[in-house]
Amino acid sequence: MRIVVADCTVSYEGRLAAHLPRATRLLMVKADGCVAVHADGGAYKPLNWMNAPNLLTEEDGRWVVTNAGGERLTIELHAVHFETDIPLGDDPGLQKDGVELELQRLLAQSPEALEAGMTLIRREFPTPVGPVDLLCRDAAGATVAVEVKRRGEIDGVEQLTRYLEFLNRDQRLAPVRGLFVAQEVRPQARLLAADRGIDWAEVDYDALRGVESDALRLF
Repeated sequence: MRIVVADCTVSYEGRLAAHLPRATRLLMVKADGCVAVHADGGAYKPLNWMNAPNLLTEEDGRWVVTNAGGERLTIELHAVHFETDIPLGDDPGLQKDGVELELQRLLAQSPEALEAGMTLIRREFPTPVGPVDLLCRDAAGATVAVEVKRRGEIDGVEQLTRYLEFLNRDQRLAPVRGLFVAQEVRPQARLLAADRGIDWAEVDYDALRGVESDALRLF
């Protein structure tokens, strides 16, 4: 990973136009080519970014990042305060907690709990950016990528979006639709999923295990 801290201005041209005025920011270039611009705040989300695959061209005091869709990210470097390049090596991936692992296992055994006629193709199906939890086929024969979380947050939707981007490049699988699954899907995640064309579903962990829920019911 290449890390640069610099005074810079950033301009984006593509589906819309955006501009970041001069300020000190963190620039990251990941091994897959992804370029991200971060401020000193705002948690994990960058101010602007360009996903791989792309082409990074470095000129004197300027980075120009372009992709096949014609989008362009231009970073003007006014003063570089720090720069380093550290190989991080292979990442072992996110280690799911026990509930997520068990949810994934139970849904792999009974994919019809998600949709009538759903069948499992493979669990932990590999992509260049990590394995998707379940790759399934729906009743109509279409491929479905299923990401399973204990609690459904927007970062899980972002994760599934990345998987879908790569899966849909495989003509043997495409078109692939996404299904985001959790015990609880938060409202922000529902909105983002709808915006990305991704379906979502909430599942009952106890029901999948065949255990009577201890929640109070009238009937």
